[in-house]
Amino acid sequence: MQRDTLFENNQSQTIEINKVLKNTYMLLGATMLLSAVMAGLSMMLQVGHGVSLVCSIAAIAIIWFVIPRTADSEKGILAVFAFTGLLGFGLGPILNHYLNMAGGSQIIMQALGGTAIIFFSLSTYVMTTKKDFSFMTGFLMTGMIVVIVASIANIFLGIPALGLAVSGAIVFIMSGYILFETSQIINGGQRNYILATASLYLSIYNIFTSLLHILGFMNDD
Repeated sequence: MQRDTLFENNQSQTIEINKVLKNTYMLLGATMLLSAVMAGLSMMLQVGHGVSLVCSIAAIAIIWFVIPRTADSEKGILAVFAFTGLLGFGLGPILNHYLNMAGGSQIIMQALGGTAIIFFSLSTYVMTTKKDFSFMTGFLMTGMIVVIVASIANIFLGIPALGLAVSGAIVFIMSGYILFETSQIINGGQRNYILATASLYLSIYNIFTSLLHILGFMNDD
């Protein structure tokens, strides 16, 4: 009887994990589509960097204060769409900047392709191996603090090499967050697909913008 109960519990847990995983990727796909539409609209309207900054600040406020409080309700889904829509709209000026560079469209496509390869490769690895990456928590938090401090310092220093190093570090750290968040879902540590979607989207967004910076720097004559 204990064996049957254990089997039923494992089966129930597997069903729950698959449900969270499915809902996460469905919502993530929808938010990525919304971001692309909002970015295209922003580019067409030729919005400035000031608007982009306001969108980023509003998005940060949503992911810090709104999504954690609404993640267990339908309002959480609306909050995630608002969060990703704002970040997508804020990408407009950045994308227009790179489009105005020589080979700008190629830079954007390479950044998109690189981001997709990183995300799908890491996600597939975790889902295949089911490895638990929770041990990376301390490293990722420390890395983020270092990156934030370096980014703030470079606002005043304006050292191109430091900015490039920060972008490379962001790609590395966000890749770690993809491993961590996916393993949390796979191993049952994350049962809320709204929180998982917001985390994965933010990692993808940061990888994409950092790759844009790196590729743009490499192609800047």
